[in-house]
Amino acid sequence: MTDTDQQAQAGQAQEAEPAALSPEDLRLEAEARAAENRAAYLRAVAELENYRKRVSRELEAARQYGIERFAAGILPVADSLGLGLDAAGTADPAILLEGHRATLRQLQKAFASAGITEIDPAGQPFDPQLHEAMTTHPTADRPPGTVVAVVQKGYLLNGRLLRPARVIVSKAPEPAADG
Repeated sequence: MTDTDQQAQAGQAQEAEPAALSPEDLRLEAEARAAENRAAYLRAVAELENYRKRVSRELEAARQYGIERFAAGILPVADSLGLGLDAAGTADPAILLEGHRATLRQLQKAFASAGITEIDPAGQPFDPQLHEAMTTHPTADRPPGTVVAVVQKGYLLNGRLLRPARVIVSKAPEPAADG
């Protein structure tokens, strides 16, 4: 290889390698990358803030209007009660009784559509998770710990206890004292 060949190859090698950047060029390139990163950061912060505001608006709307479906379901119940009161002085008692039953069916339908179910534990074993014992009653007719009467029905909302059933629970009768 001649000197000219070696010089030509060295020149080609220098052309293939990128020219070394000056410190000023490196600084400018770093500043450009920093500006891009800052802009991306600011966009992400703005998107997060917009998301927070949207979620806050949606939660507030859910609080204000979440009961709307249930409220619409009980409006016919209120209407029926009002009609029953208006007719109370002049209507036949049998018709009023049937009107009350129809109103109760409307209310139960509204409850069912809202996920509210009734707890009526008469004759079942006492369950402290669902029942509140008001008192006990000695009886030989039922095993101890059985609900003998329901004072107030309980309710579940989508499987979660809304109000326990208030009940009277059986207990073993006192043995007769020999006198």
